[in-house]
Amino acid sequence: LNSAYLELHYVPWVSNVCITLTAVPRNYDPALHPFEVPREYTRALNATKLERVFAKPFLSSLDGHRDGVNCMAKHPKSLSTVLSGACDGEVKIWNLTKRQCIRTIQAHEGFVRGMCARFCGTSFFTVGDDKTVKQWKMESPEYGEEEEPVHTILGKTVYTGIDHHWKEAVFATCGHQVDIWDEQRTSPMCSLTWGFDSISSVKFNPIETYLLGSCASDRNIVLYDMRKSTPLKKVILNMRTNTLCWNPMEAFVFTAANEDYNLYTFDMRFLESPVTVHMDHVSAVLDVDYSPTGKEFVSASFDKSVRIFPVDKGHSREVYHTKRMQHVITVKWTSDNKYILCGSDEMNIRLWKANASEKLGVLAPREKAAMNYNQKLKEKFQYHPQIRRIAQHRHLPKSIFCQIKEQRIMREARRRKELNRRKHSKPGSMPFVSERKKHIVAVVK
Repeated sequence: LNSAYLELHYVPWVSNVCITLTAVPRNYDPALHPFEVPREYTRALNATKLERVFAKPFLSSLDGHRDGVNCMAKHPKSLSTVLSGACDGEVKIWNLTKRQCIRTIQAHEGFVRGMCARFCGTSFFTVGDDKTVKQWKMESPEYGEEEEPVHTILGKTVYTGIDHHWKEAVFATCGHQVDIWDEQRTSPMCSLTWGFDSISSVKFNPIETYLLGSCASDRNIVLYDMRKSTPLKKVILNMRTNTLCWNPMEAFVFTAANEDYNLYTFDMRFLESPVTVHMDHVSAVLDVDYSPTGKEFVSASFDKSVRIFPVDKGHSREVYHTKRMQHVITVKWTSDNKYILCGSDEMNIRLWKANASEKLGVLAPREKAAMNYNQKLKEKFQYHPQIRRIAQHRHLPKSIFCQIKEQRIMREARRRKELNRRKHSKPGSMPFVSERKKHIVAVVK
């Protein structure tokens, strides 16, 4: 046995060969653990799993309206106050802390088409199907006083939208044309129009406050400057844009909600193609609102869901839905960046968390440190397949799930058809058109 062992393990020394043993690198610093990355990966995986376990975004439902909620407005000074207008002409003011209605006004006959609060928060404006613009006090009337508007302006046509200037006593309405009004006058300071179709939405820029944008039913997005008597420029898309919203942090960026299921983020200096095309909805997008940080926005759709998109990403990071929620008409992101409000046509306003798994209330210092540590770990390992799969998984209603599958098949068929057409055409006769430029018809200046 010993001789066999020696034969196997004895290596005769060869004088002209030098055998070198490679030293195993070892760090004796106790702060640097040899299994640091595997440990962090496991922690990141657990943090991602727990985030999905604790993702309970729905907080409460504010019910009280007797018809579908058509529009909402935020109070510029109070975080807990929200205004909503319904299809029966009723306006309600809500206290989000108590989650109850504190005041009800029968403002219009027919739909409340639009509403906005004054920049100082002392009053708000509403427009409706009865061709009137009304200004109301934010405080409830004294005991014995009647609920009456401060001012009423009777117009010639139906107004479909309204927005107030962010710093001056000026507001804009839209309908047959865009009218700029002074609060002290009963006739518009100036009227701006470009085309002949009705205008569905008008919004003031929160930074460059003399700029405003509007969406018309002839597929146009038109930009105006209050200092000029004519519009600046317009972009024509393939389908109609329902509304737009300006980025509160970047003066030249706005996002448009379109009928073709997409949202388009534009840079107003280069309207030839959008900066980003946001694709996830499976039906017309009806409303959009930015977060106060300007890094994300929330969209409401006819497909009975609410989605949150990062500004620079093409797909949503979150989708909210309930069994009872019907077509979502309007949506707002609260000024403290914590909550989202959506109004739908089954008469409810729903309150959601902006971050689905966020813990509400006061956090202990250790909790806060652990939360920040887990967040950094998730960011570090976000592209690992297992973590990415868990983080991106969402349960969807069957109708949306089936429509997504159907649209994927249609998109693939269109791509295949285009490839075949290019393959059997003369080289160079069919240029490649990027997804961003596909939906733009023309830019007119």
